[in-house]
Amino acid sequence: MKRVVALAAGEGWHVQDLHRGARSLDLEFTTASFRSLSARLHTDEPEVEGISGEAVRFAHGDPIVVRTMPGGTLEQVVFRMDVLHRLEAAGIRVVNRPRALEAAIDKYLAAARMKAAGLPVPPTITCERATRALEAYEELGGDVVVKPIFGSEGRGILRLSSRTEAEAHFREVEAAGGVFCLQRCVKHPGHDFRILTLGNEVLCGMRRVTQEGWVTNIAQGGRPLPLDVTPELASLALRAAVSIGAEVAGVDILPDVDGNLWVLEVNAVPGWRALAPVSGVDVAVEVLRYAVG
Repeated sequence: MKRVVALAAGEGWHVQDLHRGARSLDLEFTTASFRSLSARLHTDEPEVEGISGEAVRFAHGDPIVVRTMPGGTLEQVVFRMDVLHRLEAAGIRVVNRPRALEAAIDKYLAAARMKAAGLPVPPTITCERATRALEAYEELGGDVVVKPIFGSEGRGILRLSSRTEAEAHFREVEAAGGVFCLQRCVKHPGHDFRILTLGNEVLCGMRRVTQEGWVTNIAQGGRPLPLDVTPELASLALRAAVSIGAEVAGVDILPDVDGNLWVLEVNAVPGWRALAPVSGVDVAVEVLRYAVG
């Protein structure tokens, strides 16, 4: 029986859905934890400790599906990525590949790659000093979205449209040793699009409608609605995924009030809890089928 290993933070909803998908595809499904990674250099068999305590040895032909990128110290994060690179170099299929994960979780690098690929990315300025951040705030029109360099599900995103509020926030972040990633706030009609790509195809998509305010993320209260993915949306999503190098990608695209489309980010560990039922696509099965394909 073919085996798939998921690197996950626990046995949450997405892992349970992958378990279900694996059963329907007659696959053996094993979970393992990033936090218990260990790597032997005197053998050719990198291994991690499974969530249930047993050792999980990765073998050729056993694909790895990365379902989490937990926070940690710089040393921990670098080590985890080093192990993924080693597994890939040993011929083990990793979805998504470590290079794609590194690019996608770094919002500055992801935006830079998408911009280099000719995609419409909102004007963005990234810096460390509070004084430069304040200059950037003015340069971007006095209405900006400040994002953490590393983050997901809309956590840590802040809109600043008051200079006084911006000054206070920038001083606080500088004192904590943070980095400012400022993006011109795109005025939108109350919704955005999440497109899920798989390989060289668009798998499905949804429209996310904000309940109130300006944030549309489902985790922040957005409401999912069905979406017929247009050729323009599909093209933008696929180009964005390719620019990051992600085989499985959740691409966020925002329309402005004039009808222009802006690519905001690429998520290389995309969720589908809201997307699967609203699109009618069994995402877990499709992701597993792709991983073992």
